[in-house]
Amino acid sequence: MGIIRNSEALSRTPAHRDALAVIEAGLASLSTDAAVRRAVRVDGTVLRVNDRQWDLTAFRHVHVIGFGKASCAAAEALEEILGSRLTRGMALTNRPGTCSVIELCEATHPVPSARNSELSERLVRECEEVAPDDLVLVIVSGGGSAMLCWPAAECTQQERLYHAANRAGMTIHELNTVRKHISGLKGGGLAKLLHPATVVGLVFSDVPGDSPELVASGPTYPDASSVADAQAIIDRYGLGTFELTDTPKDLQLFEKVTNIVVMSNDVPLHAMAQRASELGYAVVTAGDDRYDPPESLLDSFRTLSEPGTVVLAGGEVSVVLPEPHGVGGRNQHCALVAASVLRDGQVFAAVASDGMDNGPHGGALVDGTTLERAAVAGLDAAGTLTRCDEDPFFSRLGGHIETGPTGANVSDLYLLLTPKQ
Repeated sequence: MGIIRNSEALSRTPAHRDALAVIEAGLASLSTDAAVRRAVRVDGTVLRVNDRQWDLTAFRHVHVIGFGKASCAAAEALEEILGSRLTRGMALTNRPGTCSVIELCEATHPVPSARNSELSERLVRECEEVAPDDLVLVIVSGGGSAMLCWPAAECTQQERLYHAANRAGMTIHELNTVRKHISGLKGGGLAKLLHPATVVGLVFSDVPGDSPELVASGPTYPDASSVADAQAIIDRYGLGTFELTDTPKDLQLFEKVTNIVVMSNDVPLHAMAQRASELGYAVVTAGDDRYDPPESLLDSFRTLSEPGTVVLAGGEVSVVLPEPHGVGGRNQHCALVAASVLRDGQVFAAVASDGMDNGPHGGALVDGTTLERAAVAGLDAAGTLTRCDEDPFFSRLGGHIETGPTGANVSDLYLLLTPKQ
């Protein structure tokens, strides 16, 4: 069985089978364990991360700290790579794992909770034990903004911000700018806490485009935004009142911090393009940083599609949630929007790289017959979109892409396949 558990059930036509094979290749390329082992190795007493290196004999202790969806698998791999050189560690994650030295703690996502605040308090205490001559490897991955929540006042504010942001349709750039200014750890706050130890950030980027400083709201990156910038966003969307603080601006705090991106959506998009080419399709990429509404994304896809093409993109389409709203995710929503514009034979898929499109399903796959089949089944596609209630729609009709949690997290992945004539 591949990563897509229900691939056989979804393979209604050769076009469906090819589309699923392309998605499977993208998901298979996202192995967090493999990404860590490609990037990190120990040669004798030298730690190498990509093209950078550190002499381990120069450090008293080696710590691992992590947060986000990839932190469990990354922590497991780092513990094995570092072996007896690892002193201690702690990682906040949303899935169970097995480590001997690194403490793995399950936190809530996407909404922060009191548990996240308690775990983050413990992580802060862990960081306070770090000495100036220690080395700290920090796993920074998507989902970390919700899991890393300190001080306690941030948790309440961030929960309110999360729901307000969904209703407003804010971009991740805007959301994380505000998050940085209600937190003691985001926007470089963690780097300040660890200073003057040597810090190596291992970044698993879920932020579309070249913006790794936004991943988990940038706890190991210097932040150029101001309280005024955050307040302007709050005012623009009418989000209410938040207690804002400035982020660390002294660049000396970051002199011994090195951030290295070890995974981004370039990896799955390349793997998907390669597989589509092997299957005989011409490949067109519509961007790796799509934040636009589904309608805009699909307009681009339709313009670029020709017979015998696979159009690919990465990003996170923007969806404004109504009040009240149903159960679904942005990938299922995007797929159902696509169903109304597909030509005969075309197949469209939208999938969350972490395997959880705001719930247990990875995303959805549709074709030119989806709306017709829905009507026969008595399903109201237009009403479903208005209510953002796609989960029960696809559960009844079929079309969910089932992967389970992948242990990885970059941006969402989109595909439009047009069969050869």
